Amino acid sequence: MIVIGEKINATLANIKTIIQERDRVGLLEIARIQAAAGADFIDINVGTGVGSREDEVASMQWAIETIQEKVETPICIDSADPAVLEAGLKARNGRPGLINSTKAEERNLKQVVPLAREYHTPLIALAMDKAGIPRTVEDRVRACAGIATACEKHGVSLKTLYLDPLVISISTDIKQGLVTLNTIVEIKKQFPAVKTVMGLSNVSYGLPGRTALNAAFLHMAIYAGLDAAIMDPLDKALMGAVKTAEVLVGKDRHCRRYMRPFRK
Repeated sequence: MIVIGEKINATLANIKTIIQERDRVGLLEIARIQAAAGADFIDINVGTGVGSREDEVASMQWAIETIQEKVETPICIDSADPAVLEAGLKARNGRPGLINSTKAEERNLKQVVPLAREYHTPLIALAMDKAGIPRTVEDRVRACAGIATACEKHGVSLKTLYLDPLVISISTDIKQGLVTLNTIVEIKKQFPAVKTVMGLSNVSYGLPGRTALNAAFLHMAIYAGLDAAIMDPLDKALMGAVKTAEVLVGKDRHCRRYMRPFRK
């Protein structure tokens, strides 16, 4: 499974400070420890909630240039603003990465999907539309269908599309864990070429013992067909859950990835 490190997100107080103060050492340290822990991509979200679009564009450019000087791990460019996404893609300078994200809203699709084609970059798309996050599996899959159609229209292969079934905290709606899992199953049935991804930690928001809940949900999601997760690679329990789930569903040939830590 693909692990996308979630730690560089400016909604977190320490990251907001790093971004605003242009703390190169602090940013590199967080990128390096995620890479060392096994992250396949490093997600970068520089939206601090203050300042202008131009400020966010400049912050994204700085963050990507800073990390790419010292860290080889590919970057996941994370923003709801197409201008910020494009600035990040330009700063990435042709290196591998991901675009995070678009949704089933016509204007957003017209702006973001062509970026995936132009910069030859896989795209994360959210199973939601202009009305927000659908509450049912059927409505989420309907949003995914609109995204898939837009990708085909703009010449983006579905093999490079990651659909996010979306995760709502079960503390607000106890049934939403199942909605997410069943959405993954339906995505895999209806769009077999695409991959699936989700923000793992959302499921346990507002509850105690979050790591245990996250790990259990990750096992279930991988069984349902999850291909990637935006998660904390520094959480050893979660990284262990990736390995145990993959070996149990037959994705770890000869149990090699599972056995590697024991050999060490």
